[in-house]
Amino acid sequence: MAAVTTTVLCLLSSAVLAGCGAGGTGEESAGDILDEANARMRKLDSVTVDITNRTTSGGTVISHLVTDLDRRCRSRTTWSGGSALEQIRLGTTDYVRPNRAYVRKWKNNPGVTSEQKLWVKTPVDPASSGGDGLTSCERPFDSFGTAKKGGTKHVGDKKAVALIVTDEADKEGTYTFYVADEGEPYLLKTVCRSGAQHTTTSFSGFDEPLDVRAPKPGEVLSVGGAGRPARDTPR
Repeated sequence: MAAVTTTVLCLLSSAVLAGCGAGGTGEESAGDILDEANARMRKLDSVTVDITNRTTSGGTVISHLVTDLDRRCRSRTTWSGGSALEQIRLGTTDYVRPNRAYVRKWKNNPGVTSEQKLWVKTPVDPASSGGDGLTSCERPFDSFGTAKKGGTKHVGDKKAVALIVTDEADKEGTYTFYVADEGEPYLLKTVCRSGAQHTTTSFSGFDEPLDVRAPKPGEVLSVGGAGRPARDTPR
């Protein structure tokens, strides 16, 4: 659980610090680039977020999220032990589907042999802060810490400005943000190194049409609040 908590903090820090540069950054300061990019990311109607988090003790967690940054999103999270959890969030309703390995871990029942084909329909818990293993559609884009320029690099086929951010509140943490240097000031990638943790977050699909819909009725099992995943999320 300590490893999961550290992971969540690092991912949230990556999201909060997720501001960066823009086309024609020329004489702009690193802080100005950060603020400009944060403002543009907050205006997105949709974005795809891919996160890979590696720790020295807790293995690897990989997450793929497509979201409108508000109330509609779809995600799949996988753990190095083979557990996987799919989720669709539509407003105040979650649809959740764990795989066989997740159910074995969650229920502590090694006798589970079949894959899970049904989605569990359950209301969103407004008090949840992510401890139930489910993903929020929202992503904060606010600046803090001290930023400095780290040169120009390529992220895929896109030219980007690297910004290195440090913060007094996290003396072990170093964050590098790669920001599009041409066109819209999109954040393309962040790399977070904090203690025994290394997290890479990539952003793509900016303002692309969002096709997030509920599963077919025959694929859904409605169980009210009882079907939410266990809080001790498997690794």
